[in-house]
Amino acid sequence: MTVQDDMIAQVLDRVRQAGASGDLIVDEKESLSLKARSGQLEEQSVSRSRTLGLRVIRDGQVGIAFSEADDDTALQWLVDQALLNAHFNKTEEHERIAELSATLHTDDAVLCPQSSMTAEQRIERLLDMESTLAARPHIRNVPYNGFAERQTARTVASTHGLRATSRQRLNYLYAYALAAEGETTAMAGWGQAARRGEDVHAAPIIERAHDQATALLSGKPVASGHYAVCFDPETQSDLLSAFGLALSGKAACDGVNPWRDKLGKPVAVSGLTMVDRPLNTEGFGYALFDAEGTPTAETRLIDQGQLQTLIHNSATARELGTRSTGHATRGPKSGLGVSTHQLAILPGTADDSELLAGDYLWLTDLQGVHSGANALSGNFSFGASGYLCRDGQRLHPVRGITVAGNFYQMLQRIDAIGKQTYWTWGRSSCMPTLRFADVAISG
Repeated sequence: MTVQDDMIAQVLDRVRQAGASGDLIVDEKESLSLKARSGQLEEQSVSRSRTLGLRVIRDGQVGIAFSEADDDTALQWLVDQALLNAHFNKTEEHERIAELSATLHTDDAVLCPQSSMTAEQRIERLLDMESTLAARPHIRNVPYNGFAERQTARTVASTHGLRATSRQRLNYLYAYALAAEGETTAMAGWGQAARRGEDVHAAPIIERAHDQATALLSGKPVASGHYAVCFDPETQSDLLSAFGLALSGKAACDGVNPWRDKLGKPVAVSGLTMVDRPLNTEGFGYALFDAEGTPTAETRLIDQGQLQTLIHNSATARELGTRSTGHATRGPKSGLGVSTHQLAILPGTADDSELLAGDYLWLTDLQGVHSGANALSGNFSFGASGYLCRDGQRLHPVRGITVAGNFYQMLQRIDAIGKQTYWTWGRSSCMPTLRFADVAISG
């Protein structure tokens, strides 16, 4: 038995002895973060942490406690504090420890591959990227940049015999450049993500950040009116995430989900199919199990425009008379919630000649996405920038505009879904381009 196995066994045995059930999350993180400025290393930080989060249920009352220490005294305090917190909480009719006794483990060779890249090589790559981009025409500086590696591990164990463990290695290289011409400035950037540091490269980041930042210097508003609009992969993902409440079983239980009564009914155009794909190892939202230890699976959320299911943990599923979809979330310090893992929209039938036909706006940046969105009503208003395009070609950059409307109505006004899918650069979602018709733009 390892030290961690012994620690977990001690905690769960004490929970059982107290006449309670419980589950324990152990989160471990190691990270290296680098930032550059003016060709010099500005920041280098290394961190390592382990946090234990215990949830207990006794007589229907739920208590949560956490600790960053793991000696015997700390483990006893963790159990005692969780039980004390439960004593003072109201009874939760639907929340229970999932009756799972499986043993689950992810494949380290796939999700946590060995890397031979040294810290010195990472610093060299970051400094070269920052100085090369800063030397490009019209670039004043590169205020936001970084090369980060994170290795995470999560274990979920319960008094019912569950033991689920996952380890992942993540690397991010990114840069955001500030372009200037006279008094006019514009900022844009991009990044890359991969399991190993060797597999992220600076050249495409430099090109894209420079191209977008300098192009926006000559951006101007368009005339107010209604336009066909396409969002690039980043902004499209941001837009969808702002209205994720509509897929939440937790929000449905709380009475604030606008789609609670829409199951089996159309919520989007008939060509739109949205799925959550937690087992796609190409993405950084990969999850073999959720925060309760429930094994995950591909979940079809919207099928040909019709809402098929909301996302559930065991408590929301029990309250609404359905099954958990494997979307429970819980941190060591937080209670039970729900969230998607890796959203995907299935490819449509439109090639570029249809998707990018005629005049349209291609938006590459949205400002105030979450503050400007009302997920309950669907209404939104965002500042935006991008390009006015015709037949797949840029006519001129656009900035200083506002895009507004109702998101749920927009889903009914998608007039083309592209054949090609694209990951966001952080590899959190994979979708084709959607072309929305008749979107209100204020110039």
